[in-house]
Amino acid sequence: MGFNHFKNKAKKNKQVPQGQGQEQTFIRVRTPRNREVLGIIEQRVGANRMVVKCLDGKTRNCRIPGALRRSLWLRSGDTVIVEPWEFDSDTRGDVIFKYTPAQIDWLKRKGFLKDVVGEF
Repeated sequence: MGFNHFKNKAKKNKQVPQGQGQEQTFIRVRTPRNREVLGIIEQRVGANRMVVKCLDGKTRNCRIPGALRRSLWLRSGDTVIVEPWEFDSDTRGDVIFKYTPAQIDWLKRKGFLKDVVGEF
């Protein structure tokens, strides 16, 4: 017999009482600070680089910094935060954060992505 009798204890049905579970959940969304800009990835170029259409009207060739290279998986259409470089800031930058779909909905409701909704 052994340890099999412990299996079923974890599978208890916990029902939520009526009216609960419908509470509003609060989401913490990272917004751009200082020089950072919101953008949408247009195209992957290869070698951890991509073309990003930023909300300030500029198209930047961005890269993923080394610290985020393994943990940040991106594809075209993703909404990201771009930090422009100190030099050549109009054409280059680093992708430092990727938004989830729930965070993108929050950004649209709060007006951060109002300009971009019709373009993509």
